[in-house]
Amino acid sequence: MRNIKTLYLTVLKKYPTCTQSVQAGILMGLGDQIAQNFLIDNSKSINYARTMQFTGIGLCISGPTTTMWYRILDKYIGSKGHSVVIKKVVCDQMLFAPSFVGVLLVAIGICQEKNIEELKIKLSNEYKDILLNNYKLWPMVQLVNFSFVPLQYQTLVVQSVALLWNSYISYRTSLDK
Repeated sequence: MRNIKTLYLTVLKKYPTCTQSVQAGILMGLGDQIAQNFLIDNSKSINYARTMQFTGIGLCISGPTTTMWYRILDKYIGSKGHSVVIKKVVCDQMLFAPSFVGVLLVAIGICQEKNIEELKIKLSNEYKDILLNNYKLWPMVQLVNFSFVPLQYQTLVVQSVALLWNSYISYRTSLDK
């Protein structure tokens, strides 16, 4: 176990964005598997292509985006102090969350082969509810994350909590397929 941790820390230090993107992809795929196995109708067979799509979204969108976002917050707002944490949480939830939820829904819709009109309907039907549910979970997570977690581990913390969040997103976005 120590070797795995040492390897992870070495790779994280040398290739931070790539490492955090891979872990985001793995955790998003796992979130989809949780949704398919426990939340969605069990009479259907597992859709591995959908899991790979979620993995791809984590690898190519979620991981790199959150990693860069946390670096931007750290660079322009700072890394220590109560007021810094509050500013980061406010920026995260007022700027990043609304746009990222939209990007995520569009990416999932594209993976579901929806056309422009169907994407508009998907956003109209799901965006507000998902964003409101975002505000029930993420401000507290980010308060803890920005208060106690070093920058290089913030994406891992968020992606770990997002394992459940991604299960919810997978479930919600599967309802209209």
